[in-house]
Amino acid sequence: MSTDPRTGAVPLAPGYQRDHEVHPPLDYPGYKSTALRHPKRPLQLLPHMLTEITGPVLGEDRVGETDNDLTRQHEDEPQGQRIIVHGRVRDGDGHPVPNTLIEIWQANAGGRYRHTGDNWPCPLDPNFSGVGRTLTDDQGRYRFVTIRPGAYPWNNHDNAWRPAHIHFSLFGRAFTQRLVTQMYFPGDPLFFQDPMWNSIPDEKARQRLVARFDYANTAPEWALAFEWDIVLRGHGSTVFESEVDDD
Repeated sequence: MSTDPRTGAVPLAPGYQRDHEVHPPLDYPGYKSTALRHPKRPLQLLPHMLTEITGPVLGEDRVGETDNDLTRQHEDEPQGQRIIVHGRVRDGDGHPVPNTLIEIWQANAGGRYRHTGDNWPCPLDPNFSGVGRTLTDDQGRYRFVTIRPGAYPWNNHDNAWRPAHIHFSLFGRAFTQRLVTQMYFPGDPLFFQDPMWNSIPDEKARQRLVARFDYANTAPEWALAFEWDIVLRGHGSTVFESEVDDD
């Protein structure tokens, strides 16, 4: 069986289209984990059965009152700079995608996740869990209030640091309809050595992962604002987890 001429990987499933001028290879040497994670067998398209359509339903009953405000989920205020992250989810034709469940997770202001596997010497914030969720409205708009995350070291290469970022997970009406990506902040000085960023060959595609500072929507004396739209398909689509892996 022949391999992908660009990546050396096994053939992709019939019907799976991948723009190699935009999206990075599934196995990227600069990002060591992809050697273990990338597909080594031919991909298989799963049939669309009744289970994928009927359940689990991910809708309004999955969202709590404070789920989209990570600064109000605990008794006291979290440490760090409060920010508003907002935008729209659109399809390839620019139409809004309403009633889509969005989940986020992130490190705290010092760059540490509330996770047993994260043990770098930065204090945990007892008032910040780093997770939230919301539904897009009828116009595909979403909004989170959170804390600007810090950069953190990891062991991918010598003196490796991940730029500040927030992970996004988008669901359709069922768990199998899930896309994962991440949002960066403008002007980050750590882009140059981040393999997830540098694995994207197209500069325009990289920039679609960077939020725009939005002074007009800052909350006076409370929170700065950043705007980030997510495009699900087409030539202007956001790069998702199948193209940019996660750490």
